[in-house]
Amino acid sequence: MPEEMKPIVYILRGDDQEAIKSHFKSLYSKLGEPDMAEMNTSRLEGKFADLNDFRSAALSLPFLAERRLVLVEDALRPFDGRGNQDLQTQFLSLLDSLPQSTALVLILPDSMHYRRGWEKYHDKHWFIRWVNQAGERALIVDCPLPSERDMPGWVRKKFTELGGTINPRAAATLADFIGNNTQRGTQEIIKLLTYVNYERPVDEDDVLLLTTRDYQTNVFTLVDAIGNRQGEQALDMAHLLLDEMEFSYLLGMIIRQFRLLIQAREIVDAGGSENDIRSHLNLHPFVAQKISNQVKKFSFSSLKSIYQQLLAIDLGEKTGDMPGDLALDVFIAKLSA
Repeated sequence: MPEEMKPIVYILRGDDQEAIKSHFKSLYSKLGEPDMAEMNTSRLEGKFADLNDFRSAALSLPFLAERRLVLVEDALRPFDGRGNQDLQTQFLSLLDSLPQSTALVLILPDSMHYRRGWEKYHDKHWFIRWVNQAGERALIVDCPLPSERDMPGWVRKKFTELGGTINPRAAATLADFIGNNTQRGTQEIIKLLTYVNYERPVDEDDVLLLTTRDYQTNVFTLVDAIGNRQGEQALDMAHLLLDEMEFSYLLGMIIRQFRLLIQAREIVDAGGSENDIRSHLNLHPFVAQKISNQVKKFSFSSLKSIYQQLLAIDLGEKTGDMPGDLALDVFIAKLSA
């Protein structure tokens, strides 16, 4: 693309944080040396920013560089919602006025939605309508998590990106161990490449030596205990998992599990079978069987309520309102009562 035709507004939407991070790093690396790049980068949080913050950051001129990079997390939060039409119009007017010296990166998260495809941001959404008429000024990059079935291919591709190789059997084993957690997958791949010193392909013995199996089975056990109102067993399993992993990783797995259950509940309520769950959600047969059994323990309304509670726990942990491990204990105790 010619220099004058570079996009000005980049929209990264999806639930694959590793892919979103990778796209941003690619833009960041084009700003030059790290010190200069950092000097020409601004970061905003949608939940704390207003239109003036957007305007100030996006209209600032770069310093001894071609472009200034502005990253906004949860970018539409200040503008979405009924009654914000005037604010939306002002925001879109700002986007239309941005110079080529600005690269505005807007991240649209999937974390508040349990359906894949980010249905909130459809063609009738006020912002997507602007994107569709903005032409080459705006570029949407969808960043969905790969399905577990696609993970062996993702593993091989990531090895290539990071300057190494892995044999097919080892890639399949690693994919089985990490599920579709791309952030953990990247960490494991770097660890494996460091172990072989980037000098030979990683084989299955390397994976078995250095990588622990994903904790998906234990999360199934935790969710089973919650569904069976076995509070003590659920708490014991949660504490066991927290001894072995970071809270944010465990909560992410639990959120993903209940997202799958909501999707499966919709399929079952529409008359679908286990095979429909497997094909529509693109799941491994073992996972589809477990999901099919678990979904019988929850109604659709209860699953939606649980999902919102989990998102509240995530927000409380990030904002410091309540420690995540304590909030998870309270959550499990309430559901199991």
